[in-house]
Amino acid sequence: IMTERFGNIAKELNKSIMVFFNMLDKDRAGYKTTLDEIRETFERTPVLLQLPIGSASELKGIVDLVENKAYIYEGETGKFNVEDVPADLQNAVEEARTKMIEDVIETDEALMEKYFEGEEITTDELKETLRKAYVENQIIPVLLGSAMKNIGINLLLDTFVSLGKTPEEAAPWSAELVNGGEILVEPLESEPLVGYIFKSTVDPFVGKLTFIKVISGSLKQGDSFMVVDQDSTEKAGHLLIVDGTKDIELTEASLGDIVKIAKLKKSAVGDTITHKDRQLKLKLLDWPEPMLSKSVQPKSKSDIDKISNGLSRLAESDPTFVWEHDAETGETVISGLGSVHLDIMVERLKKLFSVDVEVGKPKIAYRETIRRKVTAEYKHKKQTGGHGQYGHVQIEIEPLERGAGFEFVDKIVGGVIPKNYIPAVEKGIKEAMKKGVLASYPVVDVRVTLVYGSYHDVDSSDMSFQIAASQAFKKGMQEANPVILEPIMDVEIFVPDENAGDVMGEVTSRRGRPMGMESVGKGISKVIAQVPLSEMLDFSSKLSSITSGRGYFTMKFAGYQETPPDIQQKVIVERQRELEEE
Repeated sequence: IMTERFGNIAKELNKSIMVFFNMLDKDRAGYKTTLDEIRETFERTPVLLQLPIGSASELKGIVDLVENKAYIYEGETGKFNVEDVPADLQNAVEEARTKMIEDVIETDEALMEKYFEGEEITTDELKETLRKAYVENQIIPVLLGSAMKNIGINLLLDTFVSLGKTPEEAAPWSAELVNGGEILVEPLESEPLVGYIFKSTVDPFVGKLTFIKVISGSLKQGDSFMVVDQDSTEKAGHLLIVDGTKDIELTEASLGDIVKIAKLKKSAVGDTITHKDRQLKLKLLDWPEPMLSKSVQPKSKSDIDKISNGLSRLAESDPTFVWEHDAETGETVISGLGSVHLDIMVERLKKLFSVDVEVGKPKIAYRETIRRKVTAEYKHKKQTGGHGQYGHVQIEIEPLERGAGFEFVDKIVGGVIPKNYIPAVEKGIKEAMKKGVLASYPVVDVRVTLVYGSYHDVDSSDMSFQIAASQAFKKGMQEANPVILEPIMDVEIFVPDENAGDVMGEVTSRRGRPMGMESVGKGISKVIAQVPLSEMLDFSSKLSSITSGRGYFTMKFAGYQETPPDIQQKVIVERQRELEEE
């Protein structure tokens, strides 16, 4: 889904791009039609390096066009035999291999001249030119396979190794000095240590495992190093390189190595690590903003404490996954890049932390307010023998502009309510504002003015005036044309130009207010709108459907606005149901 977005980021950073077509065992897999899209989108030549043997559920192998050999796989084990190209595929392979050779040699004038003079291009020449074109960002190698069936994965990894830049060939990394200024970090073994936390996982037995990539210098077992973003010092215990299912222990991690370290105290994915004398932060990618949120609730009450720990550990391992406990709604809300992403995180929560959860749509934090000014009065009078209760207030309630919050004004004159009872009046009003009269949502954007009242020398008390003020506010709000407010989001949606009209229509159908549209280049348009949060909860899946997975969006809170009458009635009915179930 994010291929185009991350590909464009790679272009901006002058990084090489390689494409792997996964799920070739599915009926809908169609890599051929996508090659032209790759060319147009990334403005580099896609070079198909492989052909499938079989299709959909009958997929059983891959032809390596460079070596001109067939890899036949045994079930889903990943084991394979290398054979000659099957007879029924020889014509297709010859045609595809010729196209591949021509695409590659177009990047090398001398080799192209040799080819068109009828001389044979050797496999070694082809590999050398292919690698040069790849690291110079002239081509995009395209590979095929099925991760689920373990087909083509070995070839993908081999291609990473054979085509990728060595650590020494990598471009310098941009960094910011902690004390100010910028610097380029050269990939040199002789320099002090610089690296970054590449990824993080959780082992149910060992705990947190952190993967560190060394981009300059080296890291030895027992060395101390800084996690600059956390301003903490850590010590390198066992340094492990992962080789399939095996861990290989190292005494030293060299330039370019990715090593695994257990039980770092404070660290997160993307943090820079350095030698203590080299205080800098690498400029890494900005992580994509979450696009979908869901509420999660443990199926077992005994898991309530475990869920926070589990979600925190998962968030440490994935910066695009965030969670929070919403104190207002009482829900735990998780957010990620889409439904598949969140499904994976829920499954990890169950597998790694033994917490099974129910997943649903998060509740919306609605508000209530009023639309007209009213005067309300309430006298709280109770006599039960001995000291009674007496509090009497008259208040004016009026609406304020959106976002103004709450104002309390004391206009008592002549001491009709003693000064020491005024704070109790304000406290009673604030207490009443916690639950509005329509659906028990908090009340906002009102000014309450205390204009008159009375007291009793013996029976008046703080509590009496709190009760009087609270009841006066509730009474007045019912007469002040109350309304429910809903949260509105500022939304920016990035879509292919050809989908912009459909997306604009979808936004409008969700009660959104389009604010404009602009081109951001590379065939991408940005649709700017304000949309109610309730209408955005399932927007990511609809956007994916409209744009064939190429669209994405960001949103942030803009403010509150009145709900239409039909929506307000639905909100009230749903809220009543919630309160009855509590």
